[in-house]
Amino acid sequence: MKGSVQTTVLIHISCNTLFMDSLLFERLAQAVEDAVREAEIILPPDVEAALRRAANRETNPVARGEFANILDNLSKARDLRVPICQDTGIPVIYLTVPPTVPVSCDLYDAVADGVRRATRSVPLRPNGVDPISRENSGDNTGAGLPPVHIVPGDVLRVTVLPKGAGSENMSQIRMMLPSEVSDIPRFVVDVVMAAGARPCPPIVVGVGIGGTFDGAAALAKEALLEPIDTMDAYEQKICDAINSLGIGPMGLGGDTTALAVKVKRGFCHTASLPVAVNIQCWCCRRGVREVAL
Repeated sequence: MKGSVQTTVLIHISCNTLFMDSLLFERLAQAVEDAVREAEIILPPDVEAALRRAANRETNPVARGEFANILDNLSKARDLRVPICQDTGIPVIYLTVPPTVPVSCDLYDAVADGVRRATRSVPLRPNGVDPISRENSGDNTGAGLPPVHIVPGDVLRVTVLPKGAGSENMSQIRMMLPSEVSDIPRFVVDVVMAAGARPCPPIVVGVGIGGTFDGAAALAKEALLEPIDTMDAYEQKICDAINSLGIGPMGLGGDTTALAVKVKRGFCHTASLPVAVNIQCWCCRRGVREVAL
């Protein structure tokens, strides 16, 4: 369970004095497009390895068949250069930005341009809609899309986390009391039990503890960026409890319901204990690119 410097979310910037040169704009947009393509087509090695380990130790015949389907899906996506899943999700963007790069309108515009390009070239399913009218923008951009999280760093780096709706819809947040800290594992397990087969298990569970109401949700989503080949004792305890539910791959029963639980925490108000659970399906996608300056 790791501490975290909470990121900020860049939704819209009003500015007219700071600009990015055209070459850097193009490089950033291209990096976003490339990172999206990588995330959609090739599963990270730690996630594929976790799936293979789970498949090898699975004792349920139906579950073994589901793992075989999953691994075949990965192979075909890689060979055919097509997205792993038909729900290509909403691309959630994380940027590390060095002091030499201005945080300006152009920064956000370059990211959005990269998402538009990826929508056409990968291609991505157009998932971005107005929440009330349900009108589709057609290119996965719009008010608040793509969400962009920014932290300071030494290099300009793009990390893309595609987030599909099946797993996102199963996520929850609870404003717990400080005295309920020992109930956190139970809350996480209850969220997974309520989700059942809907998030396409075996899942990866991101848990955000602390911060504020919105900060806990951000921490939980950031936790999904962590490698899943290791867990600390707290994370392993929650993961074991989830796997004891027996939901199994695709909800058809089996030994593995969660591949991993990853926890990030941040300081919070003395009278608060926000806890968020952000569920990711077995296709725990991420792509990373650095931008030359």
